[in-house]
Amino acid sequence: MTSEIDSRFPPIDFKWQKHAAKRFASPFTGQKFDRIDVDPMMLSHAALISGYTINDFYTNPELGARCVANASQMYDLLPVTHWYFSLPWMDELGADVMFKPFLPPVVKEPTIFDVEGVDKLEVPDVEDLEKGWTGRQMIKVHDYVQKNLPEMFIPMTYTSDLTGGGAQLCGLANFIMWTMSERDAAHKLVRKYTETAINGAEMMANRYGMAFISTGSVLANNDIFCDADINELSVRYLKDFVHKSLMKGAGPQVLYHLCGNHETSYKLFRDSLVYTPMTIMHAGYMGREVFPSDVLMKEFGDRATIMGSVDTRIMILPNAKRVYEQAKEQLIRGRDSKFGYILGTACELPPDSLPMNVNALVQAAKDHGTYGAW
Repeated sequence: MTSEIDSRFPPIDFKWQKHAAKRFASPFTGQKFDRIDVDPMMLSHAALISGYTINDFYTNPELGARCVANASQMYDLLPVTHWYFSLPWMDELGADVMFKPFLPPVVKEPTIFDVEGVDKLEVPDVEDLEKGWTGRQMIKVHDYVQKNLPEMFIPMTYTSDLTGGGAQLCGLANFIMWTMSERDAAHKLVRKYTETAINGAEMMANRYGMAFISTGSVLANNDIFCDADINELSVRYLKDFVHKSLMKGAGPQVLYHLCGNHETSYKLFRDSLVYTPMTIMHAGYMGREVFPSDVLMKEFGDRATIMGSVDTRIMILPNAKRVYEQAKEQLIRGRDSKFGYILGTACELPPDSLPMNVNALVQAAKDHGTYGAW
């Protein structure tokens, strides 16, 4: 029986889905099928091009996932769908998540103001998370996709930023100050958020039998912290999070998203992270420029599938040729990576990105990423 949401969209073309699924699997199976895939990390953009709003995307998870499915087929992207937001488990840790008309959800205000508050913060267990607001949202959208779009279903546990998640609880400015004046308190916040995220991964794996682990280092980047601080406040927790999540049944696919400027810190991650045969490594920027795909290949290509970046800032500009040329350059620099290459954007595809620019990414992948043509 077709759901009310599905009745608003044309059916998925399963001939396309089957072809795209084979293409999506090729880097992880050692095969070279069709062309290099494109993943612009699309969220609410899918809602806008489907006639809905950013607020619709985040307040109606099932609708959001259906919009992503529709847009993925329309653009010929990955044959999977998803819905998530950047602040999972905040509600379960006592923060109020507030929805904005034209923005993703934000934390309304800090809930921890001193070291004593950090000490009193309790880590919710798996059962608590399943009953909590984030858990209910994640279960609702995953159950919807599993039932209505089973061919596009890959369960996911999403914790975009362990350091930043802890920082949200006390406020970003306070957290940065605490890294200098109350270092132990800063570590306790990140540690407790990491433990919560591990329990969240276990919850998703228990319910769905697996869970693609999507994580990264966002706040801990070279515009804010030195390499030593990034190593201490981010890298060590990423390793712990992924290792323990895998032990709890999550995985086997892992995405590491190094967001923002990782001009020098990228070297910290190579030998410190946990890798599986289905790991993707992605880096956004090196200074003010997109992270070069050949550097990403040299550093991580022998350990993971790499995901190159096109500057998210140019995705909203009316210059598809510029997008195409940058995508072409990144493809040529990284397409020979040992365990495969994916073309992406430096961070989430901006909601108001122009469709012609997304099409330019795909066209570049066809022209310069078709296997056997270079």
